[in-house]
Amino acid sequence: MGDYKFAKDKLPEVLSGLEGYKVFAPTVAGDVVRFGEIDDPSKVTLDFVNSKVPPKELMFPETETLFKYKMGDTAIEPAVPDATAKRVVFGIRPCDAMAYTLVDRLFNWDFNDPYFNNRRESTTLVGYACEKPGANCFCPSLGGAPAGEQGLDAIFYDLGDNYYLKTLTDKGEEFAKAAGGALEAAGDADKKAAEVQADAALKAIKRSVDTEGIPENLPSLYDDAFWEQFSDRCLGCGICTFLCPTCHCFDIQDEIERYDGRRARMWDSCMFSEYTLHTSGHNPRPTRKERTRNRVTHKYSYFPSKFEVIACVGCGRCTGNCPENIDLIDILEKSKEAAGKEAKSA
Repeated sequence: MGDYKFAKDKLPEVLSGLEGYKVFAPTVAGDVVRFGEIDDPSKVTLDFVNSKVPPKELMFPETETLFKYKMGDTAIEPAVPDATAKRVVFGIRPCDAMAYTLVDRLFNWDFNDPYFNNRRESTTLVGYACEKPGANCFCPSLGGAPAGEQGLDAIFYDLGDNYYLKTLTDKGEEFAKAAGGALEAAGDADKKAAEVQADAALKAIKRSVDTEGIPENLPSLYDDAFWEQFSDRCLGCGICTFLCPTCHCFDIQDEIERYDGRRARMWDSCMFSEYTLHTSGHNPRPTRKERTRNRVTHKYSYFPSKFEVIACVGCGRCTGNCPENIDLIDILEKSKEAAGKEAKSA
C-alpha cells in the first residue's frame, strides 16, 4: 500500500475531489461533535478527542426503515441499502473503526444482516490517529491503540503543516487515487514522525484495566450485592449505551398512517425497564441493579463467550458522559475484588 501527504490547507480540496463518494466526516452542532454527510468541506472539524456520538450510526442508524407496505396489499417494498453506493467515513478514530469489527460478528451471527452489511461493504474507513488521547481512554487494555489500524482502510496523522496518509487496503488506495493531485508521495521523515507520534500517544494513556479473568468471573457475581454500589447511583438514562460504539440493542416496530405502513428498526437500551418487560407484566430485570449487571456482564462475559472478544474498545465515552460519574474501569476492578471474596467463601 502507499504513503502520501498533503498540506492542511488542501483538506477541502481532498474532500471535495472525491467524485463518486458520499463523504461522511465529523462536524460540530452546538458543542457536540458527530459524523454526518457533508456537502461543504469547510464544516469538517478535526479538532476533537473523539466524537460525542459514535459513528456506529453510519452503519446502524438510530432509526431505519426495513421495508414499506400498503394495507390490504401483500407486496412489500424492501429498503435495503445499495451495496455499490460508494461512501467514505473520513476522520474516524481507531477505536470506533475497531468497534465495527466487533459488531460485525453480531450482525453476521445467525443471520447475515443486509442493512448493516451493505453499508459496511460500500464504505471506506479513513482513520484519524489520536495525538492526544482523552482522560478516560483505555483502548490498549482491549487490544487497540491511538494509531491502531484494525478495521481501517487508511489512516492519517496530523504532522503540523501536513497530514501524512497511509493506505492499508485496496479501498484505501482507491480513496487516495480519488483525492487526485492534492496528494503527493510521503518521505521517510514523514513516516518516522508518524511513528514517533503514535508511540508518544500510546504512552500518554494513563488508564488501564487488566481484563484477565473478568469474562470467566462475572457470572459468579450474578446475585452479588456488589452491583448495588453502582446501580444505586444510576439514573437509567441510557447514555452509556447510546454513546457506546459497540452497543447494538434494537427494537422493531410497525408504523401505519392510513394505508401506508413501514417496519422500522430503532436503537433501544438494556438500561431501560421497558426493554425486558413481558406482555404479561413480568420483568426479569425489574431494577437498575439487574440492568447494570446485564450491561457490564454482556460486554465483558456473554459477548466474549459467544464471539471470543470483549465488546468494548476502551473509548471511555460511558464514563466521560455519565451524569453520575459511574466509572466502567472502577466497576471492572471491583468486580475482581468481589469475585476473589466469592471464591474464598466458596
